[in-house]
Amino acid sequence: MNLSFYIARRYLLSKKKTNLINLISAISVVGLAIGTMGLIIGLSGFNGFDSLIKSLFSSFDPEISITAAEGKNFNPNSPCFEKLRQLPGIANYAEIVEENALLRYNGRQVFATIKGVSDGYQHFSGIDSMITQGDFRLRDGSGEYAVMGEVIAYNLTIGVHQQEPVSIFVPKKGRGNSTLPSESFNQKSIYPSGIFSIQQEIDAKYVIVPLSFARELFELPVNVTGIELKLRPRASVGKTKEAISGLLGSAFLVRDRYQQHDYLYKTMQSEKYVTYLILILILVIASFNIVGSLTMLILDKKHDIEILQSMGANHRTIRNIFLFEGWMISLSGAVIGSLAGLAICQLQIAYGIVKLSGTANTFIIDSYPMKILFPDILLVFCSVSLIGFLAAWYPVRYISGKLIRDEMH
Repeated sequence: MNLSFYIARRYLLSKKKTNLINLISAISVVGLAIGTMGLIIGLSGFNGFDSLIKSLFSSFDPEISITAAEGKNFNPNSPCFEKLRQLPGIANYAEIVEENALLRYNGRQVFATIKGVSDGYQHFSGIDSMITQGDFRLRDGSGEYAVMGEVIAYNLTIGVHQQEPVSIFVPKKGRGNSTLPSESFNQKSIYPSGIFSIQQEIDAKYVIVPLSFARELFELPVNVTGIELKLRPRASVGKTKEAISGLLGSAFLVRDRYQQHDYLYKTMQSEKYVTYLILILILVIASFNIVGSLTMLILDKKHDIEILQSMGANHRTIRNIFLFEGWMISLSGAVIGSLAGLAICQLQIAYGIVKLSGTANTFIIDSYPMKILFPDILLVFCSVSLIGFLAAWYPVRYISGKLIRDEMH
């Protein structure tokens, strides 16, 4: 065993002449442990919310979306789209018509985005698992139906078994200056068959209707506003997106699920790393106890330093003793804090101990989500170890060196 490490371990566990040194060392370990635990819990909480939001959007957003780089709509019947359908990584292909409209029902009106989708869209997107009232049905033998977001349904005070349909109004193309409202707007009516709840932003925006209904409403007999793709289970999103971009060229925007909400995901990542930096700053402040503890220990062991020097110990050996002491204090705090943080995260995952405040059914989950990622644990452990090393280096570098020089003279 290394001599410096052996002596440092004895110093860490043995009783000092001044009890205050033991107390400060204990406070250093506890402070670093609490900071480490807070980091792991905080980062795991952000990971949990990030995973939750991604899972919610994945129920509505396609794995890859294609829109026109210029203009609102395009013709999907060109040869390049026929080739696109045959790419090996694509499992499903859906044409989409998406435009804003005014909804009116029972004297109430709201603005919403009408999204016309192809048949079988519920299997394409998984939105059928998010239905809270009714079912996902866009057409049957008796007609066409709409599935709307929960916030829109609430604002219209509408349910799925109403006797009156919802009226939808959109401006007619090229007739916006007419003095007669009937000549300025296209108007169609449709009954709701289901209400979905995914995420407030989506619930307050979308009404899903059959593609033929949307095409007639928006006067788009052939064109679409977008194409949504679902990939095969083992297909690479990046490689498939690259192949599509090469096939379609610069006239189209090809975006994966994260690029469709680029601002949201970047904001969440920024919040996570800002939280990390704030907690690291707290750890830096807590590490000042290590400086005080090692300073007092070096002064307390002045007589031991003299003995070691007389026995032939060089300057480096003596420095390493106290450097190892500081490392063991910081690593003890890192290990204890990591284990405590992981245990609390596992308890929250298993039992949902900390609940989300609010009334029943306010949130889609009833407790704070947690997700433990190994890179985050490694980052926290390395950060705490680095902080502990820097906190130990100052007193060891200067104070022990000064004492050794004084003794030599």
